[in-house]
Amino acid sequence: MLSVTLSTLAFLAMWITAGLSALSAARTARTPQGAMGWVVFLLALPIVALPAYLFFGHHRFKNYRETRLQSERTVQGIKNFSQDHVVSPDQLCINPAPFEAVAGLPVCRGNGFELLINGQAAFDAMFQAIDDAQDYVLIQFYIVRDDGLGQRLRDHMIAAAQRGVAVWFMTDAVGSHALPQSYALALASAGVNLVDPTTRRGPKHRFLLNFRNHRKTVIIDGLIGFTGVLNVGDEYLGLDPGFGAWRDTHLRLSGPVVLQLQLVFAEDWHWLTEEPLLDLLHWDARHVPQDMAALIVATGPGDNTTETGSMMFFSAISAARHRIWIASPYFVPDLDVVAALKHAALQGIDVRLLLPDSIDHYAPWLAAYSYFDDLRAVGVKILRYSAGFMHQKVILIDETIAGVGTTNLDNRSFRLNFEAMALFFDSTAAQQVAKMLEHDFTHSIEMNMNLDQQKLSIRLGAPVARLFAPVL
Repeated sequence: MLSVTLSTLAFLAMWITAGLSALSAARTARTPQGAMGWVVFLLALPIVALPAYLFFGHHRFKNYRETRLQSERTVQGIKNFSQDHVVSPDQLCINPAPFEAVAGLPVCRGNGFELLINGQAAFDAMFQAIDDAQDYVLIQFYIVRDDGLGQRLRDHMIAAAQRGVAVWFMTDAVGSHALPQSYALALASAGVNLVDPTTRRGPKHRFLLNFRNHRKTVIIDGLIGFTGVLNVGDEYLGLDPGFGAWRDTHLRLSGPVVLQLQLVFAEDWHWLTEEPLLDLLHWDARHVPQDMAALIVATGPGDNTTETGSMMFFSAISAARHRIWIASPYFVPDLDVVAALKHAALQGIDVRLLLPDSIDHYAPWLAAYSYFDDLRAVGVKILRYSAGFMHQKVILIDETIAGVGTTNLDNRSFRLNFEAMALFFDSTAAQQVAKMLEHDFTHSIEMNMNLDQQKLSIRLGAPVARLFAPVL
């Protein structure tokens, strides 16, 4: 009798918890589709849905934006930056207002742009810059491994610290969960500033899958910056036999836009540690001869006012007149971005999506197939990169916008991860990115098969995988 009573109570507790979780999902989910999906899942199958909601169901990062606003110096720094380096809208070929609103920063002038294609070129440039640092180095990666490349990064940081350069280093606790404590101890012993894992805010274990900080940033003395897609691991040099050749793109930045990237780093550091960096960094921007207009768009679940990641893509797609080329390793977008791509193709705009043919994460790779038929029907070209694994995140709009950064074309990047994209509003930058992507297209195959022509596992699996689109 007692066991029956306990079972009944446990059953009621499960349903009450599921009901409360469904109410929470309805209030906090970033999209109506996501809210509806969680509510139905939780109420229909609570025994499975409750653990899933624990890992995937948190959609808003409370107090992140409040932490930024509490830092009066950060806010004042943004205001001063706006006054000193702003670009007049009539100097640009497009209206920058949507991008500036999303970023919370102005498009600035006097910047330099250098494409770093693939891991060897990117890490050679970053390591050389660390070695040349005079005052400080800021380093942030989503994944850092204790392998050959990770140990080289460690050694360069230690060498910089030993010659008197201040070094700040942070990783994402989820992405770098396998990094051993000995790695941090070696850095701390050399005087590198680290985030204390016992007091850091945010996700602390690999099973809390939302709110990852996916940004990759290296800043040297406030003068040189690097951002893009590369993490720190041997596979990003093409040394993993399972992946083989690894196709990625990084950027070397110079000029005032480096200070925008620096503000984002300072914000992330302040959030994790409550330690302000602003007084310890340089904020005197130097214009460079390339004189490009640029903007860092940092997005994430701390953005309370709008869906900034999705809005960045929507704004870029809407600005196009004859060309939209996007490279992304994952394609699980929201309905607004899908509609924008279809609308552009119906206008006769050259819309191309460059995606990997090989797989690193099966669920998003599979879900992408459920979008392809509708897009191809209106003229969007789906190109599958076949010369290795393609991991780059690149946007090219006409001859007016070239973007490289960390944001995937998926809901996770739009809403659940902290991301950063460097956007250049410059024809020379666009021409360089176009040349790079044209070369990638020669190593790609256009998809011509409908979903009902794919093998059985894809035909059956793609619609099911798409049901999880809000968290992929």
